[in-house]
Amino acid sequence: MAHQDQGRSNSVCSHAYDLHKALRWLMAGVSMSGIVFRAECTWTPETLVFAALLWAWSDEKTLIERFTTARKIIINRYAEQPEPAGSYQAFIKMLCKWTDSLRQTLSTAFRQRMVQTLTAVWTVGGWLVFAVDGSRIDVPRTRKNEERYSPKSKLSRNAQKRRRAAKRRRTRQAMLERRANVPRIWLTMLWHVGSGLPWDWRTGPSDSSEREHFQEMLDSAPAGSLLTADAGFVGYDLWKTVLDAGRHLLVRVGSNVKLLKKLGYVREYDGLVYLWPDCHAKKRLPPLVLRMAVVANENREPVYLVTNVMSQKRLSDAQMAAIYGKRWGIEVYYRHCKQTFERRKLRSQNPDNAMVELHWSLLGMWAMGLHSHARLVGQGVSPERISFAGVWRAYRRPMREYKSPPDPGERMRQLIDRAIIDPYKRRNKTSRDYPLKKQEQSAGPPILRKATRAQVQLAMQVKCEQTKKGLTA
Repeated sequence: MAHQDQGRSNSVCSHAYDLHKALRWLMAGVSMSGIVFRAECTWTPETLVFAALLWAWSDEKTLIERFTTARKIIINRYAEQPEPAGSYQAFIKMLCKWTDSLRQTLSTAFRQRMVQTLTAVWTVGGWLVFAVDGSRIDVPRTRKNEERYSPKSKLSRNAQKRRRAAKRRRTRQAMLERRANVPRIWLTMLWHVGSGLPWDWRTGPSDSSEREHFQEMLDSAPAGSLLTADAGFVGYDLWKTVLDAGRHLLVRVGSNVKLLKKLGYVREYDGLVYLWPDCHAKKRLPPLVLRMAVVANENREPVYLVTNVMSQKRLSDAQMAAIYGKRWGIEVYYRHCKQTFERRKLRSQNPDNAMVELHWSLLGMWAMGLHSHARLVGQGVSPERISFAGVWRAYRRPMREYKSPPDPGERMRQLIDRAIIDPYKRRNKTSRDYPLKKQEQSAGPPILRKATRAQVQLAMQVKCEQTKKGLTA
């Protein structure tokens, strides 16, 4: 059955044309030959991806309304094809089945496009830098979501029993314990510092380990890249995994880290420290040789940074401070996701659907950012000056008015060109410095001790053993 918009499907003067052109640009060179739908399916891999991205970009209040808007735009641009199924349940079922494959395909294509179009901001201080951090995304409190995404520890189960007993008594304690067990999805992201765009992410229940997520994402970071993280990403096993994988570290350390000096494992100089926990020393594993720098943050408080890059010429203390300072951008990105993009709490009441909603929300943000950054960075605009809210408006308006021709100055490319934060520096308005940083206690200095004579002797023995292993190999 021909659709009423068929006569406008090939118009280059509509907002729908601009949306389709942006989606085509994002999908250029993407091969989906391995993704085959059944013969009677009215969706194709291309239209399903386009609909999912439009679904993520939409500003409608419900998921069904977002799907309805996305489907109308697809019909408008593909009038010569059979109309895709109009059931939201069929659409979300398709996404549940194919999201993993499509996400892998799109992530590979987006990374290649970043390398091709964002060369001006690809490195920071000569380094390919990625930041890693985690955050939680709320999901509706349903029985299935609680079973999938609430904490699973023994303490949590005991808390649930106490909560149920307290609920029967209708006490205030029941409300407090119920709030503490809110189902959330833990999201850990690997974020490209130069462009301000995501690179990879992992998800899991609210008690997932962000360190394990970090290790799972290591292979996606190019060899030789510099990975920066806050004081939560510490530990001998984690750091050794990163270094063995051929990546470099720049991590903030605090009082939760014990470091040694004057161990004599390598030639000593100022700033040289070692990470060598007793349990690993007993196993005769080699110490991790690091360089520590003490820099000041914006509040003039000392910040302790360690790296495995030993050369000051390759990575000076000033560069360490500057690169770690840019790590705050991933916190800003999380704020964009939760506040501006309105994903603080997802809407799906089914755990599988909630995960699909989160993945396509992140892919949608990535797609918008990549398409807009490629244009603005090419014009010499710094990623830090690109307004995410302005970029989202540049995609939302065409979606709301997809049938209409744009007014003068309102083509998508023109709206993107105006999505720039003005350079005016405002004074005495701390509310402009978004996001407001958490008022957390300082991590404090690391525990730095001089190596004992026994530790020095053991280090020499381990060094000899490692040398023999190297010669044997």
